[in-house]
Amino acid sequence: MLANSKLKVVLETTHIPLNKVANRISSDSIFKKLLLIDRYFPGEKIAVAGLNPHAGESGLFGDEEERVIKPAIKKARDLGLKVYGPFPSDTVFNRAVSGEFGTVLCMYHDQGLIPVKLTGFEETVNVTLGLPFVRTSVGHGTAYDIAGKGIASVKSFISAVDLAVKMLG
Repeated sequence: MLANSKLKVVLETTHIPLNKVANRISSDSIFKKLLLIDRYFPGEKIAVAGLNPHAGESGLFGDEEERVIKPAIKKARDLGLKVYGPFPSDTVFNRAVSGEFGTVLCMYHDQGLIPVKLTGFEETVNVTLGLPFVRTSVGHGTAYDIAGKGIASVKSFISAVDLAVKMLG
């Protein structure tokens, strides 16, 4: 999960080529991610982003929303989770930033990282969900290119520590 004060995103897939995403998403994996989100943020409204433009537009731009994503959402809703979607990527993040949803489950890496970093690059935190302990880190990576130059910002590190403390209660 990547999070800042405005937006939280969880990724269904991470570092894989875009042309492999459709074959890597599955209803089972999406369902498990929805359960994981609810475990950390119980009762929170979760939005699920579609994979295709306009969330597939009823099959016009792909069938993954109908065939893969919607069954996972239904299964989660049947358990009482507040899960909605799939929504088009071009609108769902604005709705989340506006407070309608607490977390957005994204189908691929840049679908989630672009909006979360755009809304708060220096405060974005990487959280590894599903571990038996709290693990947070900076959201922007190691920044080896500026190491030792005295120009790195500590804001994301401070946000990572603050979020870890909050998660520990």
